[in-house]
Amino acid sequence: MSGVCREVITLQLGHYSNFVGTHWWNLQDASLSYDPESPLAEIQSDAVFREGQTLGGQVTYTPRLISMDLKGMERSGSPGSAVRPVWTRLFSVCLHRKSADSKNSFLEDLEKLDVSFFFLNEPIGFCCWSSEAHRLEAFGQGESVLQGAPLDELEDKLHFFVEECDYLQGFQVLCDLADGFAGLGSKVTELLQDSYGGRGILTWGLAPSPVRDLYHLLNCALGSAHMAAHSSLFCPLTLRGGLGRRPAPPPQFPLLAYDPALWYHSSSVLALALDALTVPYRLRNNGAPMWQVADSLAVSGRKVVAAYGAVPFPMMPGGSLPDALSACSDALPWKPLSACPEGGDGRCYGQWATLRGFEGQKLIRSVCSHFSQDPGAWRPLLAVSVSPSFLPSLLPSFPPSFCNRVVSAAPSPPVSSVPVLTSLQSGPALHPWLAELHRSASAFDIRRLAPSFLSQGPEMADYQEALEDLRLLARCYRDDSSGAMRSSSEEEDDD
Repeated sequence: MSGVCREVITLQLGHYSNFVGTHWWNLQDASLSYDPESPLAEIQSDAVFREGQTLGGQVTYTPRLISMDLKGMERSGSPGSAVRPVWTRLFSVCLHRKSADSKNSFLEDLEKLDVSFFFLNEPIGFCCWSSEAHRLEAFGQGESVLQGAPLDELEDKLHFFVEECDYLQGFQVLCDLADGFAGLGSKVTELLQDSYGGRGILTWGLAPSPVRDLYHLLNCALGSAHMAAHSSLFCPLTLRGGLGRRPAPPPQFPLLAYDPALWYHSSSVLALALDALTVPYRLRNNGAPMWQVADSLAVSGRKVVAAYGAVPFPMMPGGSLPDALSACSDALPWKPLSACPEGGDGRCYGQWATLRGFEGQKLIRSVCSHFSQDPGAWRPLLAVSVSPSFLPSLLPSFPPSFCNRVVSAAPSPPVSSVPVLTSLQSGPALHPWLAELHRSASAFDIRRLAPSFLSQGPEMADYQEALEDLRLLARCYRDDSSGAMRSSSEEEDDD
C-alpha cells in the first residue's frame, strides 16, 4: 500500500470490550480488498492490520491487536466438541480439545440468532488467565492482575508489535469501565504512558447496560479518573442513560430497533459508531494522527471527551448533506454515546465530526448559504472527516436491527449498509456529568457500605486522591462565561 502508514496498536481489555471489538474487527475485515488491481481504499487498512503473504503468495491481514479476558470467556465451542474456529480467513487458529465449558449468555444469544462472531487466539496476542471467583468485580482486583507472568507477557507482545512498526502513531485501548477491568486498564494505560509517552493513547471506556451495582459505580469513577490521567484522550462509550445507580433511559435512535440490555445488540451499535469515530487517524489522505486529535481536544487538562452518534444518519440516496441537516430542525439527529447529554445551547470547546458511509448523495449543495443562515446554531468544528465509501455489509455479524424506513424501495430489501454521523466533543456539558459521577461515588462511607471493595486495593488514601482528581477534572469543564456571581457554597455543591 502506498503512502506513509502510521500504525496503531489496539488493546481490548475485558469481556464487553471484546464484544465491541469483535464487531469492530468484522467491519474492518469486510472492508479489506485482496485484489491487487482494485483502487486504493480511503481507509488505510495497514494502520490497524499487519500485511503478509502465505507460502502460496496470497495476501493476508492480521490485526495488530492484544486482547485480554478471563479464561474461558473466549470459548465458542458447543458441549462435547473441540473449540470452533472463527475468523479463519485472517488467522492461523490453533485448536485445543478440552472439557466442555458452560456457555455464557452471549453465546446462548448467538445460537438463538444463528450468527457468527470472531475471537482472537493466542498466536496473535490473546491473553487470558484464571480468576478464583471467575470474575473481576472490584477495581483493586484488576490492578493486582498486572504483575508477574501476565505483565511479562503483555510487555513481550507490546515490544513485538512496536518494534515492527515504522511510524507508530499510538495505541487505541478498549477497556471495560464497570468491573475490575477498569483497574487493569488503569495499569495498562499507565504502562503505555511510561514506556511510550511520545505516542498517542486514546482510551475508550466501555460500560454495558444495565449496570446498577455499587461496585460498578465505584469502578466507573476510579477508572475514569485513572485512565483519563494516563491517556492522551479518554472517552466513555455506553448506551446507558448515565453511569450512576439511577441512570436515565437509554438513547433511542429513530431508525434503529435494538435492545440495550442485550450485549450483542448494544456492542454492535457502539462498534458501528466507533468505526466512524476512529476514521480521522485511519484515513489514507488528509488524515490526522492520534496526537493531533488528542491535542486539539485535550486543552487545559480537559482529557475527557463525549461521543455522540446518529446510527444511522437519515441521509437518503440522492439527497444532500445540507438537506439532511435542514430536516433536523433545531437539533442534530445524534444521540449521546457517553451518557452525557448535550448542553441546551449546544456550546462546546471543540469537536471532531465524521460522516461515514454515503454514496450517491451530495455534500456541497448550497452548503455556504445553509450554514450562514444562523451561524449561532452550529457548533465550532475543529475538523470534519468525510469518508465517501459505503460501510461494508453489516450482516450477518450485526443483528437485524435497522428499520425498513432506512431504505426507500418497496418492498424494502434487507439493510446491508448505512451512513453514520458521529461527533467527539469537549465542552461544558461534561461538567455536570463528571460532577455527578464524583458526587455519587463520594456520597457514602465506603468503609461501612462496601468494605470489601478496598480489600485488594487501592489504599484508602489512594481512593480519596482519585476522587479528588475526578472533582478537579470536572472543574476544568465548568462554564463561568455567563458572568453570574457564585457563592463559595454554590461552588462547593456544584463540584
